[in-house]
Amino acid sequence: MRAWISLTVDGQSRDVEVDTRATVLDVLREQLGVVSPKKGCDHGQCGSCTVLLDGRRAVVCLALAVAHDGATIVTADGLADGDRLHPVQQAFLDHDGFQCGYCTPGQICSAVGMLDEVRAGAPSHVTDPTAGVELSAAEIRERMSGNLCRCGAYPNIVAAIQEVAR
Repeated sequence: MRAWISLTVDGQSRDVEVDTRATVLDVLREQLGVVSPKKGCDHGQCGSCTVLLDGRRAVVCLALAVAHDGATIVTADGLADGDRLHPVQQAFLDHDGFQCGYCTPGQICSAVGMLDEVRAGAPSHVTDPTAGVELSAAEIRERMSGNLCRCGAYPNIVAAIQEVAR
């Protein structure tokens, strides 16, 4: 079965006919040619497919496209303002927060979403509920734990996020 849906992807409105079983990730990559989000595990465990879906970070390998008709999606490619990189993108470059780069788009989108969550006061399992949110290295590692890096660039990823958080 097929259905037409509308998505706004990186600021561009797109109408696309999708199989009702297709994930947002597959629609982005295979039908719309948006290859920034990566297919890693295809089970929602690695975070390579993380994007901002209606302003919140989401692993889109688990999200059915038909359930997100009308959604706004921002990928790592859509974060930059023309030639000017988003502060998180620039910090990843400055701190060498990537090695092979496969997980980097998902890491960057997750970091942007996580920083928005912190600004909104959302706690994590590490947060002391009586003290408010302080973005220590442990807090960042907890909040970014859904994004895996095979190369082990975690110290640099944490340093990049800490710089932007300041």
